[in-house]
Amino acid sequence: MRRPRGAGFRRLLAAMAVPFCLVSARNCPAAEGAGFNGGHAFDDLKRLVAFGPRPSGSQALAQSRQWIVGQLRQMGAQVEEDAFVASTPLGSLPMANLIAKFPGARSQVVIVAGHYDTKRFEDIRFLGANDGGSSAACLLELSRWLVHRKNALTYWLVFFDGEEAVRKWSATDSLYGSRHLVQKLSASGELSRVQALILVDMIGDAQLDILREYKSTPWLAKLVFNVARRLGYAKYFSARELAIDDDHIPFVNAGVSAVDLIDYDYGPQNSYWHTADDTPAHCSPLSLTIVGRVVTGTLGELEKSLRLP
Repeated sequence: MRRPRGAGFRRLLAAMAVPFCLVSARNCPAAEGAGFNGGHAFDDLKRLVAFGPRPSGSQALAQSRQWIVGQLRQMGAQVEEDAFVASTPLGSLPMANLIAKFPGARSQVVIVAGHYDTKRFEDIRFLGANDGGSSAACLLELSRWLVHRKNALTYWLVFFDGEEAVRKWSATDSLYGSRHLVQKLSASGELSRVQALILVDMIGDAQLDILREYKSTPWLAKLVFNVARRLGYAKYFSARELAIDDDHIPFVNAGVSAVDLIDYDYGPQNSYWHTADDTPAHCSPLSLTIVGRVVTGTLGELEKSLRLP
């Protein structure tokens, strides 16, 4: 994602001491959504990091993609590979979104999405445990939850390629996967089926602090934060607002309700972001559990919502 607008962004809250909490429903703050296991997600995060840096077009990302597809199919999910060629400052790069589809009683689609690529660096070994790894890991665990559930709505879990800029962030050098998918769905007429998109990004931070991203659709952002409060996770969902350009923006611009759940406060003064310090040591299964359970709780609310007739 792009660095947020506004000079002088600083960490406003002291680092929170994460309370001891196992990832079972018995020991975490709320039992709702207990089917989401942050421990499993954290194992997936570490497995993705083991592939090494994973920029778009790299062999490591292709290996990661193959592993993700294998995991999804082993669960019994229907998986589509949305391959395309992106025009980038480095020339044409092959990219591929992954779409895991879970049928429901109704044809309306709710997307939960995140990216699985990492930022390209020449001078550091950037593993992207939080920035790329945590979102993909969250989606894999959500797949395990959805595949055994009787879903009232149709769900797509989308792993975006090419979220990161190849060189320097701009309107044309960023968000390759999400821009491509919106164009593809618009051309096919399927975009009208998409009722909402929940984006997760950088949600593994051990000192979790989800911001209110104010380019997000207000009603959907309010719903997510209300669910977080109801589940007892309000202290992890900040009242601070910040504008972030992320994979939800192409959908918002196309008229789809979308919300970005992002912790853009990673390390002291965001010092772990896009550095060699973005490692599993600075991530936590508890953070993945919290976000996963808020997402599953939000999906339950959407299924009951009159906004989705």
